[in-house]
Amino acid sequence: MATRLYSSISVETTLASGINSSVTSMTVATGTATTLLGGVTIVANSQFTVAIDPDTQNEEIVFITAGPSGDTFTIDRAEAGSSAVAHSTGATVKHVLTSDDLTAFAAGISPVASLAFSGSTSGTTTLQATATAGTNTLSLPPTTSDTLAGIAATQTLTNKTLTSPKINLTLNAQTGTTYTLVAADSGKLVTSSNASAVVITIPPSIFAAGEQINVQSIGAGLTSFAQGAGVTITSTGATATAPILRAQYSACTIICTASNTFTVIGDLS
Repeated sequence: MATRLYSSISVETTLASGINSSVTSMTVATGTATTLLGGVTIVANSQFTVAIDPDTQNEEIVFITAGPSGDTFTIDRAEAGSSAVAHSTGATVKHVLTSDDLTAFAAGISPVASLAFSGSTSGTTTLQATATAGTNTLSLPPTTSDTLAGIAATQTLTNKTLTSPKINLTLNAQTGTTYTLVAADSGKLVTSSNASAVVITIPPSIFAAGEQINVQSIGAGLTSFAQGAGVTITSTGATATAPILRAQYSACTIICTASNTFTVIGDLS
């Protein structure tokens, strides 16, 4: 739908020459095109509503869609329920508000399927409601600038209270006898399954304070932890810097407490 343009200071004018019922341009009196527009600039996909011969039996509503070129406009004929008719030289041309404009306005403020917003420099963001029963209300922060959280976006939530949250652990199943943790293991459950002993190494410069990794030994071979270069491990294990999960299916949590410093808590020996 074209953008409708309006002016409160438009000045009516007249046709410089008559037009028949089929032409798609009109020329107004010399030097009056700008005042007819009243400060409005016609751009692509926009329209400015005028009546030719207003308040007469020959009244026709037309949309100015381009121009002026000199004092000539490109027009769409027979709008807002009017008919295309011939108009004589000197016919009045006047900017008007029509029922068609009001209908478009009403449609714009009624419930719509989606709203599109142009980006500040490029692109478009569309808000679209999914099919739902009844009436729903989405409350946005009324007194502060903010950024909405997205389902697929990587964002940090601060000072939020989660009520009855459902948090699903992602699994990383390891079946070898050695494994070095990676950044993607943060927040996951790493399982180790091997008939022989398994050594999991905690590497340096990967995790930040507060990050956690869960580990469970599900094989017959017990899982122990080793310090990577520059890494310090603390635990209640018999060897504090190299704790071992106590038995098959024992589990623990590795917590990064500071840069390259970790504590291991859980079912250790």
